[in-house]
Amino acid sequence: MKAEYVDHMGDDLRVVNAARVSFDKESLWEDDTEFTLFERDVKLIKYLCRHGHWTPFSHPMITVRETVPIFVARQRFKHMVGFTYNEVSRRYVDDEPEFFMPDHWRRRPDGSVKQGSSDEVAFDMNYSFFTNAESAQCYQHIIEDAKGLYLEMVGRGVAPEQARMVLPQSMYTSYYVTGSLAAWARAYKQRIDSHAQVEIQDLAKQWDEVVRPLFPVSWEALTA
Repeated sequence: MKAEYVDHMGDDLRVVNAARVSFDKESLWEDDTEFTLFERDVKLIKYLCRHGHWTPFSHPMITVRETVPIFVARQRFKHMVGFTYNEVSRRYVDDEPEFFMPDHWRRRPDGSVKQGSSDEVAFDMNYSFFTNAESAQCYQHIIEDAKGLYLEMVGRGVAPEQARMVLPQSMYTSYYVTGSLAAWARAYKQRIDSHAQVEIQDLAKQWDEVVRPLFPVSWEALTA
């Protein structure tokens, strides 16, 4: 999985001035070569976060290209407010698909918890879920069978929009996502949480690597 920086608009100073415009005021960089804020503006950003004033953080925008398995993308796309998505379409694209391979299979959580997984490893990747399977690597075989069937169908003239039905949720997809700084921070806090699925936690860590250097003061205040 990967989250790749594309571009962005705005900076920490944009957040400050979006707030200060209420009083028809404007700040400048304390050091416009290092792009450092005056201490009063750092305090303003922290104040805005502390008191839930999110609109100044909605003016900066960040665009990222994410490449993730479909089951992660469907969780990702639940974050709609403040985001726009454009995804690769397998109605048009019929190149050879690639698939996500987990390191191991995790156990489901104990007790009354209905979702998620525990930290305990249930099986490694060589475990056979079928007692009569000739090969222990049944997951890899299923993936290869699905990919082979898909390519065979396309090769025989089946429309890609139908042939894609045989591809599993572990297939990688890719999309552009553009969102406000406020939206990225909200998504990050929800998906970095220990209750989120491990795979999307891994994706959220990459969001942090992209956004933090662009908005160091605002991002720290929003996600602390």
